[in-house]
Amino acid sequence: MKLIATIAASALCASTTCQAAVFGINTGDDSARTPITGAAGGANSQNESQQLERCERTMGTLAVVEDQQARWYHQLRNEYNLQSTVPLIRLLIQQSNCFVVVERGRAMQNMMQERSLEQSGEIRAGSNFGKGQMAAADYTLNPMITFSSRDSGGIGGALGGIGRGFFGSAGAVLGAVAGSLKFKEASTTLMLVDNRSGVQLAAAEGAASKTDFGAWGGVFGGGVGAGAGGYTNTPEGKVLAGAFADAYNQLVKAVKGYRAQEVEGGLGAGGTLGVQGGTTPASQRIK
Repeated sequence: MKLIATIAASALCASTTCQAAVFGINTGDDSARTPITGAAGGANSQNESQQLERCERTMGTLAVVEDQQARWYHQLRNEYNLQSTVPLIRLLIQQSNCFVVVERGRAMQNMMQERSLEQSGEIRAGSNFGKGQMAAADYTLNPMITFSSRDSGGIGGALGGIGRGFFGSAGAVLGAVAGSLKFKEASTTLMLVDNRSGVQLAAAEGAASKTDFGAWGGVFGGGVGAGAGGYTNTPEGKVLAGAFADAYNQLVKAVKGYRAQEVEGGLGAGGTLGVQGGTTPASQRIK
């Protein structure tokens, strides 16, 4: 009953002060931060999560590339109104000092634009955007998300019915809030690929979960809910940030103990599973 009264009070509050009092909103509160926080500059980092795995030695250059045609990416943008995962993941990587991040996203257009300007003669002499300066990406990191959202045992429907019975017009708002009371979960996968050979070097899965009221944005109206497009101010965003932090830590632990897989005869030379009549060494051994 206390929960119902609290939600109903928020629906009847018209001022930002009243809303803040009901929900305990603190501007600048560290609780609004995700597990991916702080900054990085070169090999130095500031205010990073103490749970983040770090490397004493950098293992190579790396580009982060999303599959923007994948179903999870459309769900991320259209259903949850969240932006690209690349900036979050790149911050994790640089703070960890395990890889040097190279640009292979949209900023590449600006990099190439500067080179085109130099070739056209528009850039000042000595700017030196000549060939042979861009660092190669030794590896590519591909993220993937699996979303899971389920009703928490029918609680939403029960509270919604009570709200309509007890609070009249305010019950409509209460029902909307209670009806979206869900337990949000997400699992993420990171795959590390060697760009020269195309061989997958490592893969890791991470997970996170959080119970939240999905309709808080509707209660807050144009106030706090107006910034709901970020990873720091939505429950879904925080869950995803936590899942990626977990996956990246697992990946770093795996590559710290990396041992190359070896195939008899060499990679891509046919392998050890032969077929009758085949031309590979394994196939020719079949009588």
